[in-house]
Amino acid sequence: MPAWVDLSAQDREAAQRFYGELFGWDFEVGPPEVGYYTQCTVRGLPVAGIYQTPSGEDGPPVAWITYLATDDVDATVARAREAGGQVLMGPMDVLEEGRIALLADPTGAVVGLWQARRHIGARVVNEPVSPCWSELATRDAARAREFYRALFDYELHDMSGFDYTTLRVAGRDVAGVWGATDVLPPDVPAHWAVYFAVPDADEVAATVTKLGGRVLREPVDSPYGRFATVQDPQGAVFGVLRLPE
Repeated sequence: MPAWVDLSAQDREAAQRFYGELFGWDFEVGPPEVGYYTQCTVRGLPVAGIYQTPSGEDGPPVAWITYLATDDVDATVARAREAGGQVLMGPMDVLEEGRIALLADPTGAVVGLWQARRHIGARVVNEPVSPCWSELATRDAARAREFYRALFDYELHDMSGFDYTTLRVAGRDVAGVWGATDVLPPDVPAHWAVYFAVPDADEVAATVTKLGGRVLREPVDSPYGRFATVQDPQGAVFGVLRLPE
């Protein structure tokens, strides 16, 4: 299941200011040997990470990345290669915290893998200002489902009414695959979207604008809560969701 999310930012300190004001997060900045990788915390517990990307055209895009937990990164990477995925980074150790790899699935979406050691991932989830959902938006949902099932043998649950499948572990929905064929603009690649729970989606969307970001999809009600899609000032897109009572 998703264990961690982090943001690749062009300006780490500016990202801290934005998300600090938006979500009230505190920050623990790591040492130089990990590139000042910063943990975002709630009540002193980690919920997400921020790191600064290399400058220049060859650097990774500004984006939120979802990391899926695995007991064996190397074995999962081997299955990913066999299933048509591309290895972008790793596997490699991150000090004593864990072992990491970064993949591109066959539909082009980037996803991380995390094998926990000292750092198990987010310690606060599914409550305000913490991660609550990750979903893949892709033009080839069938290929994506095949790939992720090959990685983790997920149970698949089809939602009625539109092309959406939840990935299940032991009967529990842990992530989604959305066949967004008619929704994704031509210049937007397949990607994993991260949602953060918030007390009030409308208020948070308005605050995003005040802080220099953009609202890409105005708040709307759904059976799973009121949500909006927004973009931070550096271009990273994420969702905010007021969970049902």
